[in-house]
Amino acid sequence: MYNALSRALRRHDVAILIGTDCPMLAPQDLQRAARWLHGGCDAVLAPAEDGGYALVAMKRVRPELFEGIAWGGAQVYDETVTRLSRAGYRWRALRRVWDVDRPEDLDRLRSLRFSSSFRRSARR
Repeated sequence: MYNALSRALRRHDVAILIGTDCPMLAPQDLQRAARWLHGGCDAVLAPAEDGGYALVAMKRVRPELFEGIAWGGAQVYDETVTRLSRAGYRWRALRRVWDVDRPEDLDRLRSLRFSSSFRRSARR
């Protein structure tokens, strides 16, 4: 994440990374994150139900924000928030969302209103 954010920030004022496994993120979430970054925040996170996060958006990035975190664990969001605060970042959190990490999450995903072609391919 550090590499992706730092690359993007070389060319743009803000960068937003989203998880491809989070169907609940909406365009409004990305718009709100961008608005908060342009309005004075240094970072925005969308916490996930499992303790991680589905979106990270930043105006500036430091490697120590991401180094040595037990990725996939239930404390990823809390650890990142602690690091942001210690580094003096002004940050905000979007709404809590869920992502698709386990087989049982597929049932939840199927219950959403996606096109019939998605439902057929998800059953295979």
